[in-house]
Amino acid sequence: MALRSLIANKLRSFLTALGIVIGVASVISMISIGEGARKQTLETIAKFGTNIISVKPGQKKTRHVSTGKVTTLILNDAYAIDAHVDLITGVAPQIYQSAQLKFENKNSNSTVRGTTADYPRLSNFEIQKGRFFNKEETNGAKRICILGATVVKNLFEDKDPIGQFIKVDGDNYLVIGTTEPKGALSWWDPDDQIFVPITTAQKRLFGKNHIQSIDIQVEDINDLETVKESITKLLRRRHDIREGKEDDFYVSNSSQWLNSWGDAAKTFTFLLGGIAAISLMVGGIGIMNIMLVSVIERTREIGIRKAIGAKKGEILQQFLIESILISFMGGGVGIAIGIGISKAVSKMGGWDTVISLQSILLAFGFSVAVGVFFGYYPANKASNLNPIEALRYE
Repeated sequence: MALRSLIANKLRSFLTALGIVIGVASVISMISIGEGARKQTLETIAKFGTNIISVKPGQKKTRHVSTGKVTTLILNDAYAIDAHVDLITGVAPQIYQSAQLKFENKNSNSTVRGTTADYPRLSNFEIQKGRFFNKEETNGAKRICILGATVVKNLFEDKDPIGQFIKVDGDNYLVIGTTEPKGALSWWDPDDQIFVPITTAQKRLFGKNHIQSIDIQVEDINDLETVKESITKLLRRRHDIREGKEDDFYVSNSSQWLNSWGDAAKTFTFLLGGIAAISLMVGGIGIMNIMLVSVIERTREIGIRKAIGAKKGEILQQFLIESILISFMGGGVGIAIGIGISKAVSKMGGWDTVISLQSILLAFGFSVAVGVFFGYYPANKASNLNPIEALRYE
């Protein structure tokens, strides 16, 4: 009987279900876009190295590291870590600063990163052409460089940069290699930088004796905390920090900021899903409105049914089934549209989307719950009608 009642008012039933359709489709598509963004962010961050411990100068203040012009880390600290800390597979000290690059009549401002031969392996940079500098060239502070993909594009366009000289803050540097492009993040382009030996950066470019960070790669991710403790003890001893005094450096591992970014992306997904769920609530209010109208229209019908023996629970069940059917059918159509929107966004917009079974079940279950919640009041009102008054109603 509930199904016949819905079929008898096709347009009204369709318009009522439309709110649920839009709500379910919005929830599924928004969650899939949010999860896709989260996956893409974590994959992009993972490109910059895994199992990495970073040491920076300064003291940690709340969620940030107070570095400023702190000069507590030196190159020998990195060499000491490499020599005395176990369970590690590489150490890459770094110093970096913006500099002007020039080739022929083209200019560019890019980051110059002074580091050692371990850096490309630790940060997942692959050499596209040529090679990276070696230990002997680092010790000799040679004027050589490796170019990121964006720098190559800005300075050389279609020319082969290998063997060419570029000017870095006015001095000639021989290009010995280029890196494979990684792709830009929203706040930084890792391809817009060049790499030089760290001794070259310190002595010839920046005139600094300190370094700005040390990256250490751990062989096994399960050993991150053990290695972190070993590094802390070693540097406290080298920096002559007494018991009870705060460190003049800060040690973090890659899993910490991977988790931070993952949590931020997850919060973004929940936010999108929550906003989309509001449309489901609006759809539920539409169901309540139409069901109340339906109860008023069918007051005499309800009176007749009760007069010939229909029980209160049966009247309640009939109207509740109608509201559940509306939300059930709307939810099914909404799932199909939500999946379609997600795939269309992925194909046409070039965005990664992740359609999960959990999001589908969540949206569908919520739509049915909305139907029950907003359908109960009209159904209960119908079941409580006095049959005598209902029969008199016109």
